[in-house]
Amino acid sequence: MSAHRCQLLPSVVGLITVLSLSISYAQPFSSPVNMPLIEVADVPLPGPAVRFDYQDFDASSGRLYISHMDADQVVIVNVTNRKVVANLDGFKRVHGVLVVPKQHRLYVSVTGEHRIAVVDTQSFKTIATAGPVTYPDGLAYAPQQNRVFVSDEHGGSADAVIDATTNQLITSIPLGGEAGNTIFDPVSGHILVGVHQTNMLVSIDPATNKIIERCPLPGIQNPHGIALDRADHLAFVGGEANHSLALVDLTSMKLLSTYEVGDEPDVLAFDPGLKRLYVASEAGKVSVFESLGKKLTLLGYFQMPHAHSVAVDPQTHLVYFPLENIGGHPLLRIMRPN
Repeated sequence: MSAHRCQLLPSVVGLITVLSLSISYAQPFSSPVNMPLIEVADVPLPGPAVRFDYQDFDASSGRLYISHMDADQVVIVNVTNRKVVANLDGFKRVHGVLVVPKQHRLYVSVTGEHRIAVVDTQSFKTIATAGPVTYPDGLAYAPQQNRVFVSDEHGGSADAVIDATTNQLITSIPLGGEAGNTIFDPVSGHILVGVHQTNMLVSIDPATNKIIERCPLPGIQNPHGIALDRADHLAFVGGEANHSLALVDLTSMKLLSTYEVGDEPDVLAFDPGLKRLYVASEAGKVSVFESLGKKLTLLGYFQMPHAHSVAVDPQTHLVYFPLENIGGHPLLRIMRPN
């Protein structure tokens, strides 16, 4: 496939309301009266009151996998009974977690040891490691090629590729800037990566391990977190360095608009049933948008300490935030849409 650059659609710059945010950020970032999410429960989590990172939800088993980064642990929670299933030790500076249910595999970015751990989700035993990867962060799985793609965030500006059959490092794909998050797009069958410095969203063909498109994201600095609306084939990309959010049409590869979010947006999650996007930031500000007609409407935002990681159950619509220190202890806060 030949590469082509995405173009920014024309937009009207001027005063706007909170129901129609434009690329100009004309509307002050303020919250509507109603809270977009309501607390349901707090689940105590094991380990010390230190930083969490990525999560991955397995709808088939009802299990939520949580990276407890500064504890060197992976916590597994049964979201049905709201109990901790297991707390796995020995993953130094763990960042990304990725579950592949059909293979009964969990892939873990063991950043402190520059490798990827492969865990059996039935026995919870580490069965293999792959690498070296200088700074493994986000993870994505391409099912047709049975390959795992790894954001090598500070390690030579690349995306690493692992053969999930042999658990061997195949190659590293130069990106031209530091790797933000890496995600699989099931519509195109491609891997998408946010690239810092160059401020682009790149598309990789997992069959060839080659970049096939580079999409500039004007108005976005250091694109990092990514979530997808598969039905409308949209990407939501957080600008880590300028509290911004991009809406990208993946079919036409056009940047549609940008929006303001909390400082240092980190993890994004999308609920396809409710068409709701959750943007969690390092500042603890969680922004909630509705995605309709290739536009985003801000429903509101709220503040929680250390709420930079978010996951959603698409069946129950419950939203999950691992919070590192509430009253001296870590917990998983469960919320529902208001």
